[in-house]
Amino acid sequence: MSDGGLAARVGGSVGAFDRDQWNALAGADNPFVSHEFLTALEDSGSVGPGTGWQPAPLVISEEGGPLVAAMPAYLKGHSQGEYVFDHHWADAFERAGGSYYPKLQIAAPFTPATGPRLLLSDPAYAAPLLAAAEQLCLQNGFSSAHATFIEPGQQPVFEEAGWMLRADLQFHWHNHDFASFDDFLATLASRKRKDLRKERAAAQAEVEIQRLRGADIRAEHWDAFWEFYQDTGARKWGTPYLTRAAFDLISERMGERVLLVLALKDGEPIAGALNFIGGEALYGRYWGCTREVRFLHFELCYYQAIDAAIELGLARVEAGAQGGHKLARGYRPVETVSAHWIADPGFRAAIADFLERERAGVAADRNYLATRTPFRKT
Repeated sequence: MSDGGLAARVGGSVGAFDRDQWNALAGADNPFVSHEFLTALEDSGSVGPGTGWQPAPLVISEEGGPLVAAMPAYLKGHSQGEYVFDHHWADAFERAGGSYYPKLQIAAPFTPATGPRLLLSDPAYAAPLLAAAEQLCLQNGFSSAHATFIEPGQQPVFEEAGWMLRADLQFHWHNHDFASFDDFLATLASRKRKDLRKERAAAQAEVEIQRLRGADIRAEHWDAFWEFYQDTGARKWGTPYLTRAAFDLISERMGERVLLVLALKDGEPIAGALNFIGGEALYGRYWGCTREVRFLHFELCYYQAIDAAIELGLARVEAGAQGGHKLARGYRPVETVSAHWIADPGFRAAIADFLERERAGVAADRNYLATRTPFRKT
């Protein structure tokens, strides 16, 4: 595909492209669109043949020049690992005689964290990049293209291109220049403040907690965390998405952007939470345990994340998908947005009607949850 001096092409992997060129477009703020993260998934077999996630990164370059735009994209043979659920769309399209899969998924795999989906050297390349994605679908008979967890600044670009926006809710913690966890607690209503202190005290009385980064995370730590991850993954989605090798490669390639929180009982790890460090946010990703300890989930996943964000001077904690229990722990409801392009006009009209009704429900939920926060009323 080409347009004047621009040439768009699809690669078989992110690893096929120069790391420095890719990262120059991705920037340093979001770890999940970095060359290191995406190639760790590829090289570990977490995406690729047999996974239903076939890498198909779409890039634009000027003739003979470096990359000027890119998107992390995948040909999907199912709708797993996306956290924006379109199973009903697939069922409806199949019942009508269409083939929903493969579809084009523009995303950081298995990662419900907001971030850029269009990696651009100049905003002017956004429209050609989206047009190239649409053309790729049309030329290959793909039913649709979907970009999930788009950072707020890029949402208007998709809307202007005619993609349909879909909203959902997550819970994020916001740092208002707190100097300590106690500063944050002071913003809560008295009863909620006491509840959080009791939860922290109860968990910390039972375990020793370690926070590890970079070279401090050794193979035995990843071995322990792999057990936790497998247990949680098997209970939540059947088969864990990441292979064991993925954690080694992530640690090797971007260990300083990883924060591993472990809970030890009698010197042995019994639980852990994995976080990634961005330019402005701490991203909570996975948690698991081999022994139940009261309130330990809240301590490792939410309170330790708040502590770390304050220490690192980060603006927020994104605690992942779902989880209304986060609300009582000081995490506020925040709208997340995906964008969808549908090839078939009739199917597109039906999806547009569905999204209009769904948006009203999401807005009502957010308004209700905003009244249930634990913060002091002013």
